[in-house]
Amino acid sequence: MKKLPIGIQTFEKIRDKQENYIYVDKTKYALDLIQSGVYYFLSRPRRFGKSLFLSTLKAIFEGKKEYFEGLYIYDRWDWEEKYPVIHLSFAESDLTTKDLILKTVKSIFQLNQHRLGIECMEQDYMHLCFKELILKAYEKYNKKVVILVDEYDKLILDNIENTEMAKFAREELRRIYSVMKDADPYIKFVFLTGVSKFSKTSIFSGLNNLKDISLDSRYATICGYTQREFETSFAEYFEGVDLDEVKEWYNGYYWGVESVYNPFDILLFLDNPEKSFKNYWFETGTPTFLMKLIENNNYFLPNLSNLVVDESLLGSFDIDNMRLEVILFQTGYLTIDKVETTPFGSINYILRLPNKEVKISFNNFIIDRLIGDSDHSKKKIELYKSLFSKEMEAFKSTITSLFASIPYNNYVNNEMQKSEGFYATVIYVYLQSLGVDIVGEDVTNRGRIDITVKFPNSIYIMEIKVTDEDPLAQIKLKKYYEKYLNEGKDIYLVGMKFDRNEKNLVEFVWEKV
Repeated sequence: MKKLPIGIQTFEKIRDKQENYIYVDKTKYALDLIQSGVYYFLSRPRRFGKSLFLSTLKAIFEGKKEYFEGLYIYDRWDWEEKYPVIHLSFAESDLTTKDLILKTVKSIFQLNQHRLGIECMEQDYMHLCFKELILKAYEKYNKKVVILVDEYDKLILDNIENTEMAKFAREELRRIYSVMKDADPYIKFVFLTGVSKFSKTSIFSGLNNLKDISLDSRYATICGYTQREFETSFAEYFEGVDLDEVKEWYNGYYWGVESVYNPFDILLFLDNPEKSFKNYWFETGTPTFLMKLIENNNYFLPNLSNLVVDESLLGSFDIDNMRLEVILFQTGYLTIDKVETTPFGSINYILRLPNKEVKISFNNFIIDRLIGDSDHSKKKIELYKSLFSKEMEAFKSTITSLFASIPYNNYVNNEMQKSEGFYATVIYVYLQSLGVDIVGEDVTNRGRIDITVKFPNSIYIMEIKVTDEDPLAQIKLKKYYEKYLNEGKDIYLVGMKFDRNEKNLVEFVWEKV
């Protein structure tokens, strides 16, 4: 049985015959990129295989033929052609001071000088050292230079909550990356990866020929495992595994053509003797600034269902213009559900939470951090049981108990909890954390349903009010339930009215259609 390459991001180590690791062949994409262009950029969430793909590119350009036997590229590449590779990796850095940033960047360039057998005269200003390194490598090896940059944006993201430090990191990186524009005659190939896509004007000033393949359907599965790759490469680990449930938990990331599995999740899941479904990827770290953005902007979380953004918004952000939807997409908490072309020819993307792991974990995190309920397991079980069993009075009691348990200080100190949409947001995140099929702001031909919850044998259409209106009147007047009449399930109309002074449910009405 081949070993699972957990935590291994070096191509040569995975392909070493004595190590006997599983390797999912992505060399077809590498060859296509090399033959099709020069300057590329790829954005993917953390722990999705970006570093391994860069390591694969490095091994190709360094002509390490012995590691590619049996792979797609093996008999399609001239292994006699070897190129000097400058590999800048910020993946392992965690830098929150100017001194650490400068020292780490300098260390990265010193490692490249040592590996290439080149010494830069300039050792204080790294953009000048970079320019010197490219030219000297070209002259020494009589070959154009390959430049690979891993996690190009990590210095900025590590400091995103400290605007001054983030801007310092951005300027340092901008000076370094701008070197490539004037060095074009000496460059064979450039590939940069990162989590986020900052605007070209802020980071890649002047590098107008950088091709972003993040949403290019031809490279949609360049990182992650497709269903076929998963089933063929890891079949010997499938004993006792429910493949449908694995797909529900860890597949669902979509950048065009076909959805993929999170590789980090898959490796840890298969390595677990009990094959337990856990939040392996999510628990590696959720940026705290995401929670601050949600709180500070009073974000209405049901909007995360059927969220529509245009191509320009999805493409990039900057330190001074951080849109929550864009950050959630680029960091992997949202993914593409559908792509639509508008009557004007522009493209819109409908986003969704990718899978059960993210649904449960992301909403649990919000419940813990923003709502302040760290002991929510019992309430969630009661919510699930009451809806599954169609026991509406039990559901009412649980909702009342849920809001009564939110600490008073949270209402006083948290701007989000003073907003009108807070009550719908709380109900939405609790239900979403159950992993059930739920739609916030559910669109019909006559309006929007606040929350729709789907169970195998029932559908709940919920309207939430903080006014004196009849909470069921809008559902019945606009016949929201008609959207689901053909599904053959019991349909329940549920109206809930909340009082801001009481900070709890004051009216609960329901009808069965």
